[in-house]
Amino acid sequence: MWLDNVLKILFTFPAIIIAIVFHEFFHGYAAYKLGDETPKEYGRLTLDPLKHIDIFGTIILPILLLISTNFSLAFGWAKPVPINFYRFKKIRRDLIITSIAGPLANIFLAFIFGLIFRFIIFPSPALSVSYLNVFVQYGVIINVVLAIFNLIPIPPLDGSKILFSLISKYPQDILKNQKIDIYGSLILIILLFFGVINRLLGPIINQLVYLFLWIG
Repeated sequence: MWLDNVLKILFTFPAIIIAIVFHEFFHGYAAYKLGDETPKEYGRLTLDPLKHIDIFGTIILPILLLISTNFSLAFGWAKPVPINFYRFKKIRRDLIITSIAGPLANIFLAFIFGLIFRFIIFPSPALSVSYLNVFVQYGVIINVVLAIFNLIPIPPLDGSKILFSLISKYPQDILKNQKIDIYGSLILIILLFFGVINRLLGPIINQLVYLFLWIG
């Protein structure tokens, strides 16, 4: 049993790393293309995981969640890519584009993993019972979870930046207040603890995972 769990971690963990790194990279890439060179200056315009890893959020937490939930759930985060929205030409528009780039990258990855499962893994009796199948299916799951969760309009998630850009003429004045992130994080913890987010987003996530796994 322990060996099976170790192997599952070895094959699911890379999927988590890929999802988290792509998410942050495309935040930085979008910001860079829109005129903010801060991500490049900090060496974050790279897919090298070592540049993005947060020890607790990228390694410890996902492994603990995998073990404690019997591999039914894992979540994590990387170090946020530094972005200076004052370098944007049109702050509201560019902040929306930069914020949504991460979740869109995860949706794209979920689509790719889904194609691999549907047309390579599933048709093969050997591959469908292999640990490669675990990796590919989890590639779909973690990317969908990251995309949908990050679109929640509560700071410091991407959805909040999109919301503030839509409702405020000067979203940068709201976002520069660090207390917003602190209070938002507390709200998220409470909602997660009482299962509110799972009840609200669970059905959406399940439907999207099914869609991507059986696409085509």
